[in-house]
Amino acid sequence: MFRRHPLLTVVTFAYLGFVGWVTLSPELPLGDGTDGFVRTVLDVLNRLPGTHWIDYADVEFAANIAMFFPIGMFFVLLLGRGRWWLAMLLGIGLSLVIEVAQYLFFPSRVADARDVLSNSIGAVLGAIGVLILTAAKARELRRAARARQVDRRRPVLQR
Repeated sequence: MFRRHPLLTVVTFAYLGFVGWVTLSPELPLGDGTDGFVRTVLDVLNRLPGTHWIDYADVEFAANIAMFFPIGMFFVLLLGRGRWWLAMLLGIGLSLVIEVAQYLFFPSRVADARDVLSNSIGAVLGAIGVLILTAAKARELRRAARARQVDRRRPVLQR
């Protein structure tokens, strides 16, 4: 799997490292500038009419979905379409491991069941997205494989 897709493997592990850094690095208290991304999104939304109902928790939930979406994609691409279920389970498992690690080892971080839910949704949606995007090519490859099998079964006519 890793030898077959070396570049994808490197990109996947780099992204997993980024997610680890974002989720497991010590967090400073809110209001000191470390929550800048979510606050920036909220500031933009507050300037738009009809979006005042969106709060910090909503943006954070959506950001967690977006952060785990590529994980589901990368896992399906690495493991193959046939193991889509394993890719989803790995994404959910990674989310659980992160939240347990935050709870046990990082007192400045807040472990939250909503994070497990949002991360899991992101991983599942990413996996489904890859399955949808690669469905046509997978059908084409299956058809070609069936055609090769039929050709092998036909007796060769001798002259």
